[in-house]
Parts: sequence; C-alpha cells; structure tokens
Amino acid sequence: MTARILVVDDVAANLKLLEARLLAEYYEVVTARSGPDAIEICESSKVDVVLLDIMMPGMDGFEVCRRLKADADTTHIPVIMVTALGQPADRVRGLEAGADDFLTKPVNDLQLLTRVRSLVRLKTLTDELRLRAATTRDIGIEQLLQRRNEDEEEKARVLLVEENEASARHLKRMLRGQFTLETVAKPQAAFLQAAEAAYECIVVATGFSEYDPLRLCSQLRALERTRLVPIVLLAGDADEECVIRGLELGVNDYLLRPVERQELIARLRTQIRRKRYNDSLRSSVARTVEMAVTDPLTGLHNRRYMDSHLRTLFDRADARERPLSLILIDIDRFKVINDTWGHDSGDAVLKELAARLRTNLRAIDLVCRYGGEEFVIVMPDTELFIAEKVAERIRAEVAHEPFPKGKGEEGLEVTASLGVAAMRQPGDTVEALLKRADVALYEAKSGGRNKVAAAA
Repeated sequence: MTARILVVDDVAANLKLLEARLLAEYYEVVTARSGPDAIEICESSKVDVVLLDIMMPGMDGFEVCRRLKADADTTHIPVIMVTALGQPADRVRGLEAGADDFLTKPVNDLQLLTRVRSLVRLKTLTDELRLRAATTRDIGIEQLLQRRNEDEEEKARVLLVEENEASARHLKRMLRGQFTLETVAKPQAAFLQAAEAAYECIVVATGFSEYDPLRLCSQLRALERTRLVPIVLLAGDADEECVIRGLELGVNDYLLRPVERQELIARLRTQIRRKRYNDSLRSSVARTVEMAVTDPLTGLHNRRYMDSHLRTLFDRADARERPLSLILIDIDRFKVINDTWGHDSGDAVLKELAARLRTNLRAIDLVCRYGGEEFVIVMPDTELFIAEKVAERIRAEVAHEPFPKGKGEEGLEVTASLGVAAMRQPGDTVEALLKRADVALYEAKSGGRNKVAAAA
C-alpha cells in the first residue's frame, strides 16, 4: 500500500531510524525537524499519516496536533504520537489534542507498521469521501467534518469476546462511559450474536482454553454482515505469531496485555471512526447512483435508467422467447395546465400521476418518467391484449378522479393518452418497439385524446 508518511522529530537519529523502517515497506517518507515545518508540509502537500514526536523544543507535539486538527484542510490527516512518555496523563493530553494513535519509544516494528497501515486505510477512505462530497455536492465537506464530531459523541456498540470473566469485567470498567460494551464468553455464541446485531467493533481475546480465536476472526470476515466490522485482537506477549497471522486474515489492530485504558480507548475510537467513514462512503455512493437514475420530482426511474434496463428486459425476453409489452403515456394538454395554473400545479399533476401508476402496476413492471409529461411502462411476460387492458385501466383511473393542484384548492380534470406496443419475434429491436408505441400514442392523440391505441 503506497502512501506518503511525514515523520516529525527534532533528533536526526530518530528520523533516520523511522524513515528506514518505512522506506523498507515502500512508503514515501517526508521528514521535518520542528512543529512549524510539519504544519507547513501538511498544508502545502499531500500527507497520508503523521508520525509526530511529542518532546520538541519550541512547539511541542501536542500543539502541532491541536493546530492540524483545528484546520479544516488538515483535520482529516491521521496523527500518531511517538514518544518516550508513558504516563496516562500524556495520552489523555494527546487524545484531547486529537491524536489518532500512540507509539512508545523504542518503537516496535510490528506495532509501527500495523498502526501506519490501519491509518493509511482510514485516510484513503476519508480522501475518497471528501472528493465525492466536492464533486457531487451530495454532502458538503463542512457537514462531513461536523458529523465526525457528532459521530464521536454517539456511543458505539462494541462486542468483546473474552473467556476470562475477571478480564471481561475489568475491560468493561475501563470502557464504561466510552462505548456500549457487550461481552460474550463463547466464540460460537459471539459469532451468532455478531451476525444478528449491529456492532461497530469486535474485540477478540486470545488465550481460549479450547478454541482458536483466529477461526472466529476468519468466520467474521467471511460473513457478509460482519465483513466490514473492525476486529481488534487482545493478545499476550507470547502471541506475536497469532497477531501476525490475524493481520493476514484481516484483523484490523491489536493490543498487548496488560491493557492501558487510554490506549484501548484510542485504538477502538480509530477503528470505529474508520468504519463510520466507510459506511458514509458507501451510503454516499448509493445515494449518488440513486440520484443518477431517479427523477427527483416523481421518484420514478428516469430515462437514463429506462434506456439501460429496457434493453436488459428486452434481451432476456428475446432469449427466453417470452412476451414483453410497453405502454407510452402522455398527459393531455399539459402545457395548458402549466400556462393556466402555474408550474407548481403542473408538478403536482406529475407527482400524482406517478403515484397512480404505482398503484396500478405489478412489482415486476418498470415505470419511468420518459421526459416532460411522458411516462413509460415496461411489462415483462405480458401479451399485447393484456397490456391494452392495463392501459385502459390507467386511462380510466386518470380521468375518473380530479388531480390536486395545491393545498386546499379544487382539483384539476386531467386526462391522458396511451400508446401500447408489444415485442415481435424474431428480429425486433428496442428502437422499433419504442417507435411503434410512439406511433400508437400519436394515433390516440390525433383520435381525440383520452384514448388508448395499440400498435398493429
């Protein structure tokens, strides 16, 4: 995984050591000897993760972190504080400054690469979400940054899988007030519970008397419901091989016993934040796709979707030698409605027609707004004579009940003309089918409107 890492330390030997370790893993490394230099690099160039020493002359690491997190242009850059300080109070200060993770000198290679890899993934997701927000305007970046704070205030639901009851109680006390923690002693029960509930992180302890914890991790990664839920291993000093294999299986992070409270909180927060960004990204993608194929006024699929899906339905009907019919609908004298009552009333008529179409069609039928006041219905497995009956029912439904033109106002008398065509086999095409429906619609219009006409 290629990424650009900024290493900040006033001691040249420390810079060289971390730089060499990261270069060996093919990361691009940039270095800074002071806080102001680090801030300038973050503001002027792309940085994926900052490894930040705390004890520096002038501006210390706490202040650098605070300034990076206070700036909307750099707040999304993950910061790992690297320090010889081991006091809990220093970790609290780091958390308050906005640090995403901690490493203690001398830095363990496995810990270094695990933390960097995890935060690089988080940064990648953040960058993609920011880019999508900027290009689609679906979510403003200010809203994204604000929601990050709101998300962190909302307690996450965490599952702890721990056989040792005393350890489970101790961890629950540690996390009280920070997360909603649920504990399970048996791995099989934990798997079922995770599959049924919505957890934002799963902590799996090693050291089960008769069970391999990595089997549970593998099962969680294989299940669709839990595939993207972060997994954190809680391991002992002798479990390094288990940790390495776990990371290969897709475990996101690990902690070594004895667990320090602030480190545990910091690591869980990082994983939960990453999951929430991931969820936001997928939600944004889904909304963007939906917006691209949905008519915003009526909520029906738009012509872009119809052009694609009609061809799919047509090809399937052709391959299976099954019937397929199409109805083209046009609101009569729609321009008069707009000119007389205004575009708001015209919009109200379009929305009401869309609602009436939904109530008169099957789930397998495709209904789209074709453009303006025209609508299309595609009916798989439907012969022409049946489609004619459906079209007549729709015509009568439109004409029978007045359409609302505004709140508290009398309704409008509205009618529609409909053209019906069916697929011909063999040798028919989508274009020819649409053309026949359009010709039939013209016949209905020219024959006095409020009629149904079928292609010969």
